[in-house]
This record gives sequence, structure tokens and C-alpha cells, in this order.
Amino acid sequence: MDIYILRHAEAEDTSPNCKTDAERRLTAKGERQSADAAAALREMEVSFDLILASPLVRAQRTAEIVAKALRLSKRLETTDDLAPGGDPRSLLAAIGRRAEKLASILLVGHELELSRLISQLLAGRPDLRIELKKAGLCKLTVEELGHDRCATLQWLLTAKQLRRMASCGSKAQG
Repeated sequence: MDIYILRHAEAEDTSPNCKTDAERRLTAKGERQSADAAAALREMEVSFDLILASPLVRAQRTAEIVAKALRLSKRLETTDDLAPGGDPRSLLAAIGRRAEKLASILLVGHELELSRLISQLLAGRPDLRIELKKAGLCKLTVEELGHDRCATLQWLLTAKQLRRMASCGSKAQG
């Protein structure tokens, strides 16, 4: 199974319009970052059997932009396990129950949880020094999904790298 992990794009700071962390929306830059990630995934001809996203507004919007661009909106689901403080064991168990039907999955959430999840899957502990920047995308592969040391890192891309990939694809089409 291929597991893609996407950190939400740039979001606004807490303001009078958004009183809680959960309500923070993407900035205009965040909207562009999400579109760039989607375009890069399209260029790589990546598709997903399932897209799971945190319920927080910024992660939901990031996931929606990607899902819409890849024509996968019906495969987008929300899980509290990807919210800050979510339960990675519960998340992995839920994915594991569906693993036979999943060749490729996208997880959209937040830091530090995503870096800790990547670390756990790679090394069996949550403290590897991995930096998943805003709108950064990671690809892991797993033979058999478990809770630790079951994955291989394929790549880790920044939003800037995704933007370059997306712009290369649009130049090739033009």
C-alpha cells in the first residue's frame, strides 16, 4: 500500500473572524499551495482509493482542493484521528481494517502528529527528526500495515518542490 501524507497548507492566524484553532481557514497562499500539490499529484498520475482528513477547517479545505482536482471528492472522509491530539493507533487500525481494498491512501492533517506518525511507521518510535512543512507531501510504502517499523520512505517534498513540479507540467501541456 502507498500512504501519502499531506500537511495542510498555510492557514490564517487566529483572529476575530476565527475564534478557535479549529476554525482557521487557508490563506490565499494556502489555497495556491493546495492547488499546486494537486497539480503535482496529477502530473505524477497519482490517484487514491481513500482520502482521510482531519475535521479542522484548514485540513478539510486542503483535502477538498486535492480531491476535487483529482476527481476523487466521493472518496474523501473525515476522521478525528487526524486532528491535533488524535489517536494514531486508532487511525492505523481503521486503515488496516480496509487495507485489502486500498492500494493508495492520502492522509491530510497537522504537525506534530504527522511527523510523529511518519516516524512511528518508519522507525517504531515517534521521535525521528522529520520536518513536514506546510503543504509538504510524503510518500511511504508498506507491505503489511502495522503500528511501527512497517514502512519505507519513498520521498518527502516541500510545497516549493510541488509548485515546481506543477508548473513543469503546465508548461509541458502549453
